[in-house]
Amino acid sequence: MIEIKLPVPEEDIRRLKVGDEVVISGVMITARDAAHKYMVEQEAAEVKDVLKDGMLYHCGPVVKQDDQGWHFVAAGPTTSKREEPYEADVIARYGVRGVIGKGGMGERTLAACREHGAVYLHAIGGLAVILAASVKQVQTVHKLEEFGVPEAMWVIEVERFPAVVTMDSHGNSLHTEVLEKSTEKARAISKTL
Repeated sequence: MIEIKLPVPEEDIRRLKVGDEVVISGVMITARDAAHKYMVEQEAAEVKDVLKDGMLYHCGPVVKQDDQGWHFVAAGPTTSKREEPYEADVIARYGVRGVIGKGGMGERTLAACREHGAVYLHAIGGLAVILAASVKQVQTVHKLEEFGVPEAMWVIEVERFPAVVTMDSHGNSLHTEVLEKSTEKARAISKTL
């Protein structure tokens, strides 16, 4: 298990390879469709410092609020592919070192990871409550009124958040590899029918 402390320098990210299991500690931001569109179309100054050498998490959390503030109840990953139109620009503009989600992303994001020294990390779906336990504190939330709870930009402090590198800064993608092998296997099987 590789420990990553945020903010993380580019050289540490470039050492990571597809298949590496990591635990992440530090401050990151949740971001889904509305947040990505906002970050690309405007200058999101309120999150720029956190994203520099940081990570963003494709997550629409379930939260509760009490006298102590906000708390994550469930924090499962959301499907990342929806952010493909934006992600390369977000990585380049904000200096993001890691994107966490599920399902992988496309060629444009993979190229941005290679060019700018970033990785895509897969968080396991179905573990929303366990992943929420890694969220030690909600520092603040941006765009809550405009975007709503799932789409807001939650600035969270995590401790030992588990993930697996599935796209690295060397142009490797586990998602592409699995698709290619599955396609080969399907063709082989179909020839025997």
